[in-house]
Formats: sequence, C-alpha cells, structure tokens
Amino acid sequence: AAPAPAVAPPPAASGGTGGQPGRIQAAPVRSGQQVYADNRDLTVLTSVGAGAEVIADGSVHIYGPLRGRALAGAQGNEQARIFCREFHAELVAIAGHYRVLEDIPAELRGKAVQVWLEDQQLRIAALD
Repeated sequence: AAPAPAVAPPPAASGGTGGQPGRIQAAPVRSGQQVYADNRDLTVLTSVGAGAEVIADGSVHIYGPLRGRALAGAQGNEQARIFCREFHAELVAIAGHYRVLEDIPAELRGKAVQVWLEDQQLRIAALD
C-alpha cells in the first residue's frame, strides 16, 4: 500500500474536523504522560517514551522514536493511521484493533513504519 495518498490531505481538508488544525506536541512525551488530540490528528515532533501514551481521534505522526503506546482513530475512525520514524512501540491501535510489542515482527523494530487497518486486520509495514 502506498503511504503517500494517506499523508497528502491536511486534517482540515477532510471536512470532519470542523477546520480544526492537528495538535502539535513539540516536547518529548515522557513515561506516565498521555497526550490526546480530540477530533484531529496528532503530530509528535520528538519522542514518545516507554510508558507514555499518544492518542488521536485522527492519525498519529511521530517524527522520533515511538517506545510507548500510540492509538489512532480513538473514536472509531478506521481510516486513521500511525506513522513513525523509529518503531519500538509497546502497543499500537487503530479504532480499537491493537497489537502489542510481542506480536510485532522483529524486522520492523527501529524502522520507519506505518500502521493501518485493512479488512479489520491491523497492518504494519516499513516505509522505506
């Protein structure tokens, strides 16, 4: 699956966000912290530490290591995706479908990946 079309439209263009821009998290998300983007995408410019949680009703974009948990489509949006530059997630979930670290193929760890839902199955693939 080509990741480019899923990245191209900004959240405001989808019509479902009411023109609300995505939430930007510039500081690292540390263990025990939770960051939630209500009715929009979440972009984390740095890292998501082990024991930290990032949640969005839209998609989640992480431009650093993901060591904690990332949940996209929190209100049931099955079109939501998770993109991250360095994948070490404890758990990833889209619209309630989840995978834990033990169920993630070892060859994807540390890679840039995208996570999406296809036919009610969570898919994870390298971006390169």
